[in-house]
Amino acid sequence: MAIRVYNTLTRRKEEFRPIREGEVRMYVCGPTVYDYTHLGHARTYIAFDVIRRYLEHRGYTVLMVMNFTDIDDKIIRRARETGEDPRELAERFLRYFLEDMASLRVKPADVYPRVTEHIDDIIDFVRKLQEKGYAYEGSDGVYFEVGKFGDYGKLSGIRLEDLRKGARVEPGEGKKNPEDFALWKKAKPGEPKWESPWGEGRPGWHIECSTMSTKYLGESFDIHGGGNDLIFPHHENEIAQTEACTGHEWVRYWLHTGFLMVNGEKMSKSLGNFVTVREMLRRYDPEVIRLFVLQRHYRSPLDYTEEGMEHAKNNLERLYNTLENIRVAMKEADISFRWEKEEFEAYESIRNARKKFYEAMDDDFNTAEALKAVFEASTAVNRYLSDVERPKESILRKAMEFFKAVSEIFGLFEDYFRERKAENEEAFIELLVEVRSRLRRERNFELADEIRARLRELGIQLEDTPKGTVWKRIRV
Repeated sequence: MAIRVYNTLTRRKEEFRPIREGEVRMYVCGPTVYDYTHLGHARTYIAFDVIRRYLEHRGYTVLMVMNFTDIDDKIIRRARETGEDPRELAERFLRYFLEDMASLRVKPADVYPRVTEHIDDIIDFVRKLQEKGYAYEGSDGVYFEVGKFGDYGKLSGIRLEDLRKGARVEPGEGKKNPEDFALWKKAKPGEPKWESPWGEGRPGWHIECSTMSTKYLGESFDIHGGGNDLIFPHHENEIAQTEACTGHEWVRYWLHTGFLMVNGEKMSKSLGNFVTVREMLRRYDPEVIRLFVLQRHYRSPLDYTEEGMEHAKNNLERLYNTLENIRVAMKEADISFRWEKEEFEAYESIRNARKKFYEAMDDDFNTAEALKAVFEASTAVNRYLSDVERPKESILRKAMEFFKAVSEIFGLFEDYFRERKAENEEAFIELLVEVRSRLRRERNFELADEIRARLRELGIQLEDTPKGTVWKRIRV
């Protein structure tokens, strides 16, 4: 089945056909690094991480670029408030962002271009627009003349006439028309600046992404992504200046994430209703945050509530419990090749869940529906384990292979499946279980209970069964 994506540009789902066979070139607007990353940002970057992971899982080679805006009005303003050098402030928050993404298991981009490292490229881009008649120099900078680009508004649906209604050029602005936007800003006293044909200054916001994306991905590429709030004016202006410069279509598919909502309002720094990723990581496991995000389709609004986070935490524990049930059962599983009714039923349940999972992911990366299939598989496996005295190894292996694919795509259970010092660790746990059993036989219940309690604190739960003591990993 082909992957279908919702293209903001055409406002419909389309079959995904990359420009180059077997390769996806993808650009996601990165952060303006002037503050800590909040959960709304994390929602977008986790969503595009899963989209990228799924494309890779389906066999595509993905070249992913994410920029850093490390010079901007917000950075300059924050640096004045803190008394820092703008470059040092940006560098600090850039580092924090990368640390937060690593904590959230977001795979690094292949290229992280910074604005301040591409000033010459940006100047060349602006010069080309000026030569083609789309840009002009005003008293305070260089502007893109929106009215000269006939397709303006094709992404957002905004009409030029509507932009002009009631709008005016403010005193001191050097642009001709209210809708024109800055490509290059002439330097103001005390601001970072670079030499250019138009005097000392710095880039406008929109020109940065056009320049850096085309430098690393070419004049046409497959996916451009970001949050809904970037559709206008940022992405609309990017399209105008890039296609005016190159003379042809720039991006084939535009993907946008829905807002993270708090009490009916978008989570944002301007409203002060945000919670940082660092705060969340002090309270929740990174995988809980990922699961919370993935429980909604990436284009849908996502309501942030403590109840929602606890629900995600409980659901994650359910899945880990299933993985542990499979691991424990595998130790004494039957390797015979004869299946009974229970095996055929379990096989059909796992097969159907896998089919639904991939159908959901092929349908515009619908993680919410895909997760339903994961829980269906979890329920089926646990039912099978309770129905049979000795489970078949082949059924358990099929279940584990499905969960391994889910791990690869969703960025969950990664430590569980990663080849680690597991054998030594498990041997040591088995030794403690054996010691505890001996203590119980000797009626030293106090010390036996202490071993059990201490292991639980470390995430290992012991369960005494008629067949002996088994252990499971738990989330603590």
